[in-house]
Amino acid sequence: MKIAIIGVGAMGSVYAGFLANAGNEVWALDVQLDHIEAIRKRGLRIEGISGDRVVEIAATTDANDVGPCDLVVIATKAMHVKAAAKSARPLLRENTTVLTIQNGIGSFEKVASLLGKEKIAIGVAGGFGASIKGPGHVHHNGMELIRFGEMVGPVTTRLKKIADIWSDAGFNVKTYDDIQRMVWEKLICNVCFSGVCTVSHSQIRMVLNNTHLWKIAKGCTQEAYQVAQAKGIQVSFDEPIAYARAFGEKMPDARPSMLLDHMAGKASEIDAINGAIVREGKAMKIPVPFNTVISSLIIAEENKMGWR
Repeated sequence: MKIAIIGVGAMGSVYAGFLANAGNEVWALDVQLDHIEAIRKRGLRIEGISGDRVVEIAATTDANDVGPCDLVVIATKAMHVKAAAKSARPLLRENTTVLTIQNGIGSFEKVASLLGKEKIAIGVAGGFGASIKGPGHVHHNGMELIRFGEMVGPVTTRLKKIADIWSDAGFNVKTYDDIQRMVWEKLICNVCFSGVCTVSHSQIRMVLNNTHLWKIAKGCTQEAYQVAQAKGIQVSFDEPIAYARAFGEKMPDARPSMLLDHMAGKASEIDAINGAIVREGKAMKIPVPFNTVISSLIIAEENKMGWR
């Protein structure tokens, strides 16, 4: 299968490396020139729980170099999905599937508005704890699960084929008919750790083991679960605190991508994660004080640093 990965940051690089290593024709697209040049010259190095390997991948900053693809994966941060969707147009033909994989909520609707609902499939990745170590070099702490769903309707033959490609590449994949359940189960975990780790500059382990930080994390999680219930989202658990804690315990040494963004001097996905709970809570008339305070602190910091 010919696959283009738009956005080869930490997670996008993991996707690209595994899919290419499995024999697919993979193109890495990104605006980060030093990363792309390093991949061209030395290949993409992936290390972590899966081992340590270097994979040869075609890499470019220009989608016009690639040509039409069978699958286009948008793996950018939530705030960059519109630009990524626009850049994807040279990669599309009539039967191309666009798989968009972001944290939080709101991204796939933006991609669909630009490229059409019929082309869009949705992915949710959990338990990787990936980070960029340097140009052309990524690390991941785990490799738990990738969930796939169609934007329109139940799981289709095309989605099953895509899931098989990813499974053959070494990913643990599940497909879902209910995309809202899929998205919100991951969001509840992100809400638990992302904001708290960022304001405290902590790995997940510290939040799990610190009474004061865990109290805040639990508050954020419970609020997200209450909002999901009010919206009629049918998640697979009724103990959100235990569910989120189990998620974190699988990768205690990881730093959430929100914290990694701040460490790199960049704006984060706060608006799509804890900030999304603030918006949805307001719409549902549910108080969400923990998420409100966390979101406000992070947004204030980003404004102060000039990252927004």
